[in-house]
Amino acid sequence: MLYPIISLVIGLIVLVWSADKFVFGAASTAKNFGMSPLLIGLTIVSFGTSAPEILVSIMATLDDSGTLAIGNAIGSNIANIALVLGVTALIAPLPVKETVRRKEMPLMLAVTVIAGALLFNLRLELLDSIILFAALIISLILFARFQQDMHEHEDDEIPAMSTAKSLFWLVLGLILLVASSKALVWGATEIATALGVSDLVIGLTIVAIGTSLPELAASVVSALKGHHDIAIGNVIGSNIFNIGAVMTIPGLAAPVILDGEVFSRDFMLMLALSALLLAFCFMRKPAAIKRVEGAVLLSIYSGYMLVLYLSAA
Repeated sequence: MLYPIISLVIGLIVLVWSADKFVFGAASTAKNFGMSPLLIGLTIVSFGTSAPEILVSIMATLDDSGTLAIGNAIGSNIANIALVLGVTALIAPLPVKETVRRKEMPLMLAVTVIAGALLFNLRLELLDSIILFAALIISLILFARFQQDMHEHEDDEIPAMSTAKSLFWLVLGLILLVASSKALVWGATEIATALGVSDLVIGLTIVAIGTSLPELAASVVSALKGHHDIAIGNVIGSNIFNIGAVMTIPGLAAPVILDGEVFSRDFMLMLALSALLLAFCFMRKPAAIKRVEGAVLLSIYSGYMLVLYLSAA
């Protein structure tokens, strides 16, 4: 059990370190390119942290397991809101800008609703995938347009760094973030197996949470450093990427038939969480996701894990 323990410890250390460098590189890159931290969170950071899900979707499609890819996208979105934002808000409450409350969050909810309308017949076909991918492209265009209306100077607090160095830390941080997550999950899985924990429990806990570690680490570090826009943008952007990119890949190859439970239980929870997140932001003025909301979100995720365990047992 020595190697799994070493992998677990090193993975955790590198995860924390790489998340710090990744967020620092992202913030510096945003400043150098004249982008708002929110926009870079919505695009570069969210795409980077969604990369593992995209790879899983491609591999699942090649193996004719399209339902796995769709389940992966839905599960990741549930984890992004309930787990990632839940934990982040408990550690460092997140203020939410008015523009995010009125533009970016409703856009995420709208894309989720569109996906629900297309999946209502429990089929994902070529046209459905094209529509969802178009929704992703339109969302990216709108993100850039929303930024033009922002007149903020929060990034003045970010230390000056050359563009080359910023991009270096952004790319290296992302690579190490994903690699350390894999190492941590492998070590934890091996240890759990050696202790007699069932594959089902391992899959529902260690593996499920492990795929969200890049988003979780990036969001927590962003919040702790005061880059709240990156933390919020990461979750919103990642959810839209998961719907518009991860979920669409299997439908581009061949029609996919969904299990009714995936829609009625998993997708509806994802939709409910998206609506709840928006509701949270209208409960306070100024808008914020504080520890109370974080505890509610984390409780919902814990309950969801319990339901999955009971239904699979």
